[in-house]
Amino acid sequence: MSNESVQTTLSQHRLVPVIVLEGADDAIPLAERLIAGGLPIAEVTFRTDAAAESIRRMTTVPGLHVGAGTVLSVSQADEAIDAGATFVVAPGFNPKVVRHCIDKGVPIIPGVSNPTDIEMGIDHGLALLKFCPAEAIGGVKLLRAIAAPYRGIEFVPTGGISPDNLPRYLELASVVACGGSWMVPPTLIKAKDFGAVERLVREAVSLVSNICPASKKGGKPIG
Repeated sequence: MSNESVQTTLSQHRLVPVIVLEGADDAIPLAERLIAGGLPIAEVTFRTDAAAESIRRMTTVPGLHVGAGTVLSVSQADEAIDAGATFVVAPGFNPKVVRHCIDKGVPIIPGVSNPTDIEMGIDHGLALLKFCPAEAIGGVKLLRAIAAPYRGIEFVPTGGISPDNLPRYLELASVVACGGSWMVPPTLIKAKDFGAVERLVREAVSLVSNICPASKKGGKPIG
């Protein structure tokens, strides 16, 4: 997937479900429920041994954009890309990982939490960055303050995002989308209650639609 394709998907849906899968057998049922719920994008985190195989299986579901999250090293980035991930997300800004993904032509959204991090992103030609861990480091108030000098830079806040605070983030001009796990809770996935997951996804999609009318959705290329 190109930078523009990732950006378009994010700006259209305004949400990225952050997924932890303990077993790859849950990957396709979950992917199908994401599609059915109206959210055709997934960030599968490299927090379990099942991540790469889960990504590989989810990429077989038509219409789903599958990325890899919590990528901490070049080797993990390669594992994710080899499995079919079309974008990479990292909790922090590791220049080696960022440069590796750029060189391979794979969109990467590294984590930032302060102006120095943002300027590292700019120096690498990136225009979309992950603001993380959003709520723990100051939330909307901090993001509004540190984003102000950086026109043209957009953010995907992640960490502590919930239906309660989602509207405040999405109302910021610098926010293209938010990452969250409340619509894909590990407890429901482990219980294989994918019907409940689909209901939560539908509720999240509906909430976003009420916050962000289609006429106001947009976005700029990642980099």
